[in-house]
Amino acid sequence: MADMKDIVPTDTDEAGASRTSAGAQTLFKGLEVLSRVAKGDTTLGKMAKSLDLNKTTVHRLASTLVDAGFLSFSPRDGYALGTKLLELGYAASQQITLTRVSHDHLRQLSIDTGDTVNLGVLDRDQVHYIDKIPGTRRIEVRCVIGERQPLRHTGLGKALLLDESEDVLREVFLREAAVFPRYRYDLRQWLEIMARYRTLGYALDLDENEDHIRCVAAPIRDMGGKIVAAVSVSSIAQYMDDARIATVAAYVKETTQKISAEFGYR
Repeated sequence: MADMKDIVPTDTDEAGASRTSAGAQTLFKGLEVLSRVAKGDTTLGKMAKSLDLNKTTVHRLASTLVDAGFLSFSPRDGYALGTKLLELGYAASQQITLTRVSHDHLRQLSIDTGDTVNLGVLDRDQVHYIDKIPGTRRIEVRCVIGERQPLRHTGLGKALLLDESEDVLREVFLREAAVFPRYRYDLRQWLEIMARYRTLGYALDLDENEDHIRCVAAPIRDMGGKIVAAVSVSSIAQYMDDARIATVAAYVKETTQKISAEFGYR
């Protein structure tokens, strides 16, 4: 017979579940406050009435959102949507546009190479994977849309950093070294490698992020020449020897040039 402690929640379990539930409810109420402001409820009174909450609760939620930049407040005009939402909206529109414009090009690149193709952007000091086209080989390279990976030892990460100064690259290396201390290159070697990749116009991941996986990546640029995303082709090492890397790099650069052209880059 199972021990009662295995089937009866402890006080600690109940307290943890209660805190999680309370936190979720607070988050939901905060999102409702944002929604009401977006619909024109600019005062505590209007929000409290629409949400059926007391003014004290609404004031606490709204003040937190103001502190975080999701709302703004002035005594004359009341509450309004904050600049943080503009940042999130712009980032979302960029990602949606990127995937829409890039997807057919990525699919063709996967057909041409037979390998897995990924699209990534820089987000919170990491690579954020926003699209993926699986390859046709028997062995599939693991990658999940929505996941985030480090910059220093991924092909996409290096490609996103190709225009950065040595000071920025040094900062990236040291920040990630504190989290991932085991890496085949020291700082000097990595800076030299990044300088060479900048000249080539593409970057490599040679079994650095995952054993026996190699990637070739190149950046996508917008109208002003700024790097806004990167594309990579990934395969197991047996299908990506040095000779084939050069061939794949040509395909990747051609693809990113086509996508960049659609964003106005010349």
